[in-house]
Amino acid sequence: MKRFTPSQRRFAYAVAGLAGFVDITGFLQLNGYFVSFMTGNTTLLARDLAGGVSRVAVPALLILGFVIGVTIGTLAGDRWAERRKPVVTALVAAMLIVARAMRALDLSAFSLALLVMAMGALNTVMSANRANPVGLTYMTGALVRTGQLLAERIAGDRTANPLPFALLWASLLAGALCGALVGLNLGAASLWVAGGFALVLCAAAMRISSR
Repeated sequence: MKRFTPSQRRFAYAVAGLAGFVDITGFLQLNGYFVSFMTGNTTLLARDLAGGVSRVAVPALLILGFVIGVTIGTLAGDRWAERRKPVVTALVAAMLIVARAMRALDLSAFSLALLVMAMGALNTVMSANRANPVGLTYMTGALVRTGQLLAERIAGDRTANPLPFALLWASLLAGALCGALVGLNLGAASLWVAGGFALVLCAAAMRISSR
């Protein structure tokens, strides 16, 4: 986060908010599985493997779909590297909108596949620097950095600033809260909201890229 400009940080916070919104939407549809939190799905996969549960394919396919989404997002972003942010956010918006359309056609499996791939792709929107990637749909790393920088601040380093990473976590929380409120009232129609938000992010990304 330190290497980002103020506008890039605000964009990252908005992306984390979208991730939280979509993750809680998928969570409500999947009865306890996630479309962006792959650590949780890995834990659930281990539980299902140990118990011989027939649903073992669910977390396994979600993890696979996430990796496929990261691959697609990386290929698209590298292909148009100078416009990585608008290209990837447009790709994510398209996936979310098509996912909602498939849900309306009662093609739930395809809808969920697109949701998890969209979240994988979303993680690549800021991934020009592969050596120090910033996770935007999972917050363990952000919380670790918050704690590390807080410790450095307490130890006397006045340049250490945990706030940007704390705000990244708070952004995902805020997005998830909004997603929960919208999802509980509108159901799968909340994906229209997510798709619209992604299109707004795409427009914002175009402005950032033009600068």
